[in-house]
Amino acid sequence: MQPIYIYLENGTYLEAKSFGADGTQVGEIVFNTSMTGYQEIVTDPSYAGQFVTFTMPEIGNVGCNADDMESKGAWCKGIIVRQYQDMPSNFRSEEPLHELLKRFGVLGICDIDTRFLTKMVREEGAMMMIASTEVSDKETLAKMLAEAPHISEVNYIEMVSTKEAYLHTTGHYDATKYCYNDVPEPQAKIVALDFGVKRNILNELTQAGMQVEVVPNTVDVDELIQRYQAGEIDGVFLSNGPGDPLILKEEQEKIKKLIEAKVPMFGICLGHQLLSIAHGYETYKLKFGHHGGNHPVKNVVTGTVEITAQNHNYNVPDAITEIAEVTHTNLFDGTIEGVRYKESPIMSVQHHPEASPGPHESRYVFTQFLEMIKRG
Repeated sequence: MQPIYIYLENGTYLEAKSFGADGTQVGEIVFNTSMTGYQEIVTDPSYAGQFVTFTMPEIGNVGCNADDMESKGAWCKGIIVRQYQDMPSNFRSEEPLHELLKRFGVLGICDIDTRFLTKMVREEGAMMMIASTEVSDKETLAKMLAEAPHISEVNYIEMVSTKEAYLHTTGHYDATKYCYNDVPEPQAKIVALDFGVKRNILNELTQAGMQVEVVPNTVDVDELIQRYQAGEIDGVFLSNGPGDPLILKEEQEKIKKLIEAKVPMFGICLGHQLLSIAHGYETYKLKFGHHGGNHPVKNVVTGTVEITAQNHNYNVPDAITEIAEVTHTNLFDGTIEGVRYKESPIMSVQHHPEASPGPHESRYVFTQFLEMIKRG
C-alpha cells in the first residue's frame, strides 16, 4: 500500500493508505451505513462522481464475484474504509476487492478515521474532495479541487446509461441455491429508461411478471409514445441514476411528453425525482443525503413500517402533494419517499425496493406497478 493524500473543500487535509487504483480523482464525499453489500454499492451507477465512506469498519472480507455486480463496471470515484481486508474468506469469492477497483479505475482509501469523516459530513453536509496517490502538496490539491467542476455540474447519465437497447431476461438471484430463479410468463411489456439502472431492479421487474426492454437515455421518446399507443408496450420505467436531476433538461422534456401522452410510468430514485420536476415541482438537495440499508419508511396507505435501502442526495418537495398522494414517508426526517399521481397512471418511490444490498420489505411495489399497468 502506498500513501494517498486527501483534501476536502472545508480545508481538511489527511493522509491515508491506498489499496485501489492509482491516480487523482475529484468527487463528492458521502457516507453509507450498510453493514454488508460493499460490492453492490461500488458497482451501483448512482454513485458516479462520489467517494463513498463506509461506516462498517472492515471492508473486503468476503471478496467479490460476478453475480453480485449491479452493473458492468464500478462508477464511484473512490471508497473510504477504516480497515481493508485483502485476503477474503468466502466460497463465493472470485477476486479481492482491490482487483475490482483497479480494473475500473476506482481509488481505495484505508487506514483512516471513517468515524471522524462520517461525523464531519453529517454536521457540515456532503462536500467535494480530492484524493491523489500522485500529488501530496496541500496547496496544490486545494487548487486542483477549486478548479474542478462540481458534481452538480456534471451529467453522469451520459457515462452510465447503456449505449444499445437490450432485453433483460433474468429474475431473482436465489442466495440459498446460488443461481437465478426461473421467471414467470410476462403479463406486460415495459421499456426501462436507463439513467444508471441497477441490475437487481431489472431482476425484480422481470420476476414480477414484466418483459423488460432496456433503452438508452437518448431514446426517441416520440417513438416510445407511438409504441404505447399501438399497444406494443404497456408502460415505462424510469430508473435510478447519479447526479443532480435539475441539470437533466433533455430527460425532463422526454418525461413531460410521456406524462402528456398518459403513458403509465414507475420511477425509482432519480426517476422519482425527474417525475416531480417534469410535473413542475423542483427537487432540493438534502444536507448529507440518505445512503444505507437500514432506513425506516412508513407506508402511509397500510400503516406498516418497512426497513429500506436508500441512496440519494436529492428529494422531492412537500408541495408535490398538490398533484400527488404521498404513499411513503421517511421516519428519520419526515421526507417524502413515495407518491402516486392523482390524475395520471404514475407512481414512484425514492427508496430502493430492490434492496441490493438491503432488506426486501418493499419488493411489493414492483407488483403494484404491474397491477397499475393492467388496470390501465
